Amino acid sequence: MNALESVRSGYVVVGVDTHKHIHVAAVLDTVGGILATLTIPTETGGFKKLEAWAGGFGKVIAFGIEGTGSYGATLTSFLRRHGHKVVEAGRPDRRARRQNGKSDTLDAENAARSVLAGFATAIPKTADNTVEMIRQLKIVHDSAVTDRSASMISMKAMLVHADDSLRRETSRMSPTKLARHLAALRPRRLETPADSLRHSLRSLARRWQYLDAEIKELRGSIEKLIHVTAPQLLEQFGIGIDTAAEILIVAGDNPERIRSEAAFAKLAGISPIPTGSGMTSGRHRINRGGHRQLNAAIYRTVIVRMQFHEPTIAYVTRRTAEGKSKRDIIRCLKRYVIREVYHLIKMNPRTGEIAT
Repeated sequence: MNALESVRSGYVVVGVDTHKHIHVAAVLDTVGGILATLTIPTETGGFKKLEAWAGGFGKVIAFGIEGTGSYGATLTSFLRRHGHKVVEAGRPDRRARRQNGKSDTLDAENAARSVLAGFATAIPKTADNTVEMIRQLKIVHDSAVTDRSASMISMKAMLVHADDSLRRETSRMSPTKLARHLAALRPRRLETPADSLRHSLRSLARRWQYLDAEIKELRGSIEKLIHVTAPQLLEQFGIGIDTAAEILIVAGDNPERIRSEAAFAKLAGISPIPTGSGMTSGRHRINRGGHRQLNAAIYRTVIVRMQFHEPTIAYVTRRTAEGKSKRDIIRCLKRYVIREVYHLIKMNPRTGEIAT
């Protein structure tokens, strides 16, 4: 046995590669390297086995888990409840994966090494309060919106083949009126393509109406939860229910995990990235990473303010006179909005105090 392998610090880091049915863990001593690996089922019994197994090698500094928001969510919640520090290990480095290959054990080892090296530092969301409820409702809401749009597109495409009188009656109707009109069709026979077309249009219209009612119900539920969690967001110009929901979902139930306004800007893909080299120092490019849905939500807020918000309109006029392009002005405004939002999500709605 190598002399270094026999040396142990007594402090270990555990990396976990998560899957739907099993998790693979690797325990890494801060001095002795990888000590052992373990495969567990994704259930409470397996989580208890992992905790006891890891504790047998020494004091556990942290668990580095891949996919804390997906397959690793239940394990993350279990470990946090039992007082352990959990870090989002993230995806393995692609260059290292190409050189060393890929397996569940290697991924677990890489997760442990990234935590020990300080590359993995992100604190996962707790997912145990109203923001998690908003996230779940928002998933269903967005799915219903997509299906409702698909129903309307199919309805209008099939109307092209309808008889002249039906096309004439529905030519200038709004989506709501069109769905109501087609849902009231009463086809009595099923003998010709014209009969089946009316049956199909009625079915699509009723589907659209059902989805529309479901969307309104879900939107109302989301709005109530936002008023409970962060009503101050909805008070800001240009921030509606959808935008506020996206902001809260990214921040999570524990927004204190986001350490600074700059970190939140990077999380939203709004922070500039330096590209200087040699004689081109000082150059930056737009960040194409981050959470794209949050980035789009902030962009919508900026566009609304540029059109209807007097202070923003005055700012755009002044910066345009200085020679700034519209694209650059939008970038500046997005950074301003994300800074404003960062302080709002950390504010206690009951006391008005901002958490640090």
